[in-house]
Amino acid sequence: MQIAQRVFVVTGGGNGIGREVVLGLLARGARVAAVDLSETGLAETARLAAAGDRLSGHVLSIADRTAVEKLPGDVIAEHGQIDGLINVAGIVQRFARVQDLGFDEIERVMAVNFWGVVNTSKVFLPELLARPQSALVNVSSMGALLPVPGQSAYGASKAAVKLLTEGLYAELRGTSVAVTVVFPGGVATDILGNSGVGMPGRDAASAGTGAKLTSPADAAAQIIRAVEKGSFRVRIGGDARLLDRLARLIPQRATALIADRMKSLLDN
Repeated sequence: MQIAQRVFVVTGGGNGIGREVVLGLLARGARVAAVDLSETGLAETARLAAAGDRLSGHVLSIADRTAVEKLPGDVIAEHGQIDGLINVAGIVQRFARVQDLGFDEIERVMAVNFWGVVNTSKVFLPELLARPQSALVNVSSMGALLPVPGQSAYGASKAAVKLLTEGLYAELRGTSVAVTVVFPGGVATDILGNSGVGMPGRDAASAGTGAKLTSPADAAAQIIRAVEKGSFRVRIGGDARLLDRLARLIPQRATALIADRMKSLLDN
């Protein structure tokens, strides 16, 4: 899919990977509607982009279905069409065992990570199907491939995104919509701060693999290449590729290995 002259909606566009996806798409000649809960974050993305009317900012929570339902009309009013949806927005949970999490904490993670993707996918699909060529990209996580103790609710939400996206791929074969699921490993973003939670040590998902973090710009570049190629599945980082292989070959042993490496963090 050609990027130039196309219109993309990017959730989580006010920070981290989402911001870098916005900047990368604009640099390739696209128009972008950036969606984020943070007005300040979107303003900073706009300042960095300096893209004029090729970029619009939309402040809302993707967990708010009523607000999301109005979004396609707002984007079309700004840009005239919609050629792609890239769902990057997501949050992590407080680092804790399931029995120590409140129901409200689990529901918050599911509301943003899973229902947010359901909301945007549902409302934008009619527009994407009306285009001669379009893209739907949902960002899951390495945590959807194997469990990370202390992030079980987060992993469950991202596993739901994985299967939802794979189901959309199956349902949309033969249409104009190319569907992609993305599995980032550890990426050097402030997802903990943006999620409003604390966590001991560095990125929890990567702690079990010993892998270094990928930069947000590199992760975004890989997502944009996937849009161009119409890729079905993208793994970002050596940690994600490693966990993907382990999940296929030795899932029980790999689960135990990660649990052993994470034990000290859980016991803090």
